[in-house]
Amino acid sequence: MAIVERLVDLILWPPLFYYIIFPGLIFVMIFEIFLIWSERKIAGRVQMRYGPLEIAPRLAGAPQLLADLIRYALQEVIIPRTVDKLPFVIAPIAAFVIALMPLIVTPFSPTFLPVTTEGSILIAAALTTIPPLLLILAGWASNNKFSLVGSARESFLIATYEIIILLVIASMSFLYGTLDFLKAVEVQQALLWGILLNPIAAITYFVAVMMGTSRFPFEIAEAESEIVMGAFTEYSGIMFGLAMGISYARMFVYNIIFVLLFLGGWSPLGGIVTGNYILDSIILPGASVAIKAVLISLLMVFTRAVYGRYRIDHALKGGWGFWFIMALVSIGLSAAVVYLMEVF
Repeated sequence: MAIVERLVDLILWPPLFYYIIFPGLIFVMIFEIFLIWSERKIAGRVQMRYGPLEIAPRLAGAPQLLADLIRYALQEVIIPRTVDKLPFVIAPIAAFVIALMPLIVTPFSPTFLPVTTEGSILIAAALTTIPPLLLILAGWASNNKFSLVGSARESFLIATYEIIILLVIASMSFLYGTLDFLKAVEVQQALLWGILLNPIAAITYFVAVMMGTSRFPFEIAEAESEIVMGAFTEYSGIMFGLAMGISYARMFVYNIIFVLLFLGGWSPLGGIVTGNYILDSIILPGASVAIKAVLISLLMVFTRAVYGRYRIDHALKGGWGFWFIMALVSIGLSAAVVYLMEVF
């Protein structure tokens, strides 16, 4: 029994649990497999064509993604002679790892907390800005014209969506009067969810995340019909699988932030008390956050079935000409809400 208790304590040790189990690497891999399968099935159903079906048709082709994962893992990794080898290899690996790092400071329960929550909003926002730079590095190191075009497009988009996302996060931090995710959730539980307090910020953040994670209609930097696979054209095998998963990992992290800032975090399941520590502190509140994040992600992948791809100039025009202004308006709305709360 002592061995079992020590094993449970090790598994529930926050640094290990958060980064390896939930919401860390293991859960993110399951999330990506489910989301890619869902994206294919949704697009197939809406566009009246087959999604994954040939492998285990009675399971709606669900094992197809496991087959793809095995295929990527066993394929030969080919590194062209003309690439800049060191950044070519390091960039996608570092981008995937750093894409998950904001999870270290994102709480999934009011009691089972990460290493620190002080300044967690600022830390998470800062970490989300690094992976896109590594994607640009991957395209540059590939020494391929399609990769360079994809990197150039990504650099243009970064200058747009990163500013919008940071402005929206700043507006919500001002509204809650804190840079702590835990306190932000507590404010929402005392008042209203952030999506009701500042709907403009929520919608603007949602669109900016779609732009930042290459969801349709913003799948511009990886446009397969135009530039093969953008910055990832020269990648193969597990390296390509890893590069493809970066956008889904980033989308998951962004949507966790969305849940904590706009959807009340772990409420309502976080308030249930059963007397079981694991159930009350981890399973119920964590499930609440994860389910909300998955639903938002499903809404984002649904757009693949109904939207075409924007041209880069159209995306930039919309970003700077409309959504950037909406981000500034969201700051003004937060200021108005704070003023009204102080007055009344």
